[in-house]
Amino acid sequence: MTSPRPTSRVLSPSDTAGYVFFIVVGVAIAVWAVVRSVANIVAAIPNRNVRVPMPFVDTAAQAPIGPAGAPVPIELTGGVVTAPSLPAPSLWALFLAEGLFAVVVVTVVTLLLLVTTSVLRGRIFSRRQTVLVSTAGIVALAGVAGVPFFHNMVANGAVAWLSERTYDRGTVSQIDLPSFIGVAFVVALVGTVFAVGDRLQRDTEGLV
Repeated sequence: MTSPRPTSRVLSPSDTAGYVFFIVVGVAIAVWAVVRSVANIVAAIPNRNVRVPMPFVDTAAQAPIGPAGAPVPIELTGGVVTAPSLPAPSLWALFLAEGLFAVVVVTVVTLLLLVTTSVLRGRIFSRRQTVLVSTAGIVALAGVAGVPFFHNMVANGAVAWLSERTYDRGTVSQIDLPSFIGVAFVVALVGTVFAVGDRLQRDTEGLV
């Protein structure tokens, strides 16, 4: 089996610097995700005055944007509500959403950093690289679907708690379908590129 070509023959110094910068940024993103999620969980544990991002659908509101601050009707699509407390299922959904967010970000960053380190060693395409990239994409899709789902469970619980279950227009279907489709397309495209690149590289190495 032909060994990978030396990195110096694959990457230019500027390429190497770019990948090193990518590693630094990736680590920073992973740390930020963990700190963010832990901070949100710690803030919510007392279950008092919990700030909840809230999506709305066809919800009328008043905003002071008219002459001299006069109220003007607007259609509310999102906001932040401070709930005095949350029902237990919604509080646990908040913990799950934040935990899943951190796990997804750290996992995706770790997998992509493994890909990057292999590239720095001179191995761009391989079965391992394809598996790593595909797995990162699948995990990202799970996050795109799962995190909003749990967050909206929190929002729906907050609305029900605040309105004593009399308000029924603040709930929405929980997945941003265009974003999900976009991420799925990118994942499929990148996975295909790496799979084809791996096959072409193995064919080329077989001719050497």
